[in-house]
Amino acid sequence: MKRAVALLPLLLLAGACDNMKHQASRARADAAISSPPGTVSWRPRTLAAQTSLAATVPTAIAALRRGRERFNIYCAPCHGEDGYGGGIVVRRGFPAPPSYHEARLRAATDAQILEVIARGYGVMPGFADRIPSADRQAIVGYVRALQLSQHATLADVPPADRVSLSQ
Repeated sequence: MKRAVALLPLLLLAGACDNMKHQASRARADAAISSPPGTVSWRPRTLAAQTSLAATVPTAIAALRRGRERFNIYCAPCHGEDGYGGGIVVRRGFPAPPSYHEARLRAATDAQILEVIARGYGVMPGFADRIPSADRQAIVGYVRALQLSQHATLADVPPADRVSLSQ
């Protein structure tokens, strides 16, 4: 009986090791499954996906409206509604945050912006406990829209729509 009790942990470990052999193939199979429409992986699988996470966030008008609404509630008091960093608290003496329109922040990845929103940076507090993940992603989409609004060129407009701009 004592011998059986002593062997039980070894049997359990041996069974667990066998299971580990199959986990790698299961992980590869899981990676091949695409995400449902309208969702974004919390951890991009490739560097290309990490540098353009907002491109995978739905850009529907509703998503941008939600992003603008959340931005105006949580971000605009410091960053200003235009994203230049001149919000009401800055006009009252609080240190100015950087402008979203400077080259450094236009070049920042969406993952970096999401991280700053969630965890904070400098004097900015983290908002992970107040802004749900989907809303943080909508905010990033809206920040990208703000940036594009100030730095778009004619080349950014689809050829079919360029005609209407020249009229």
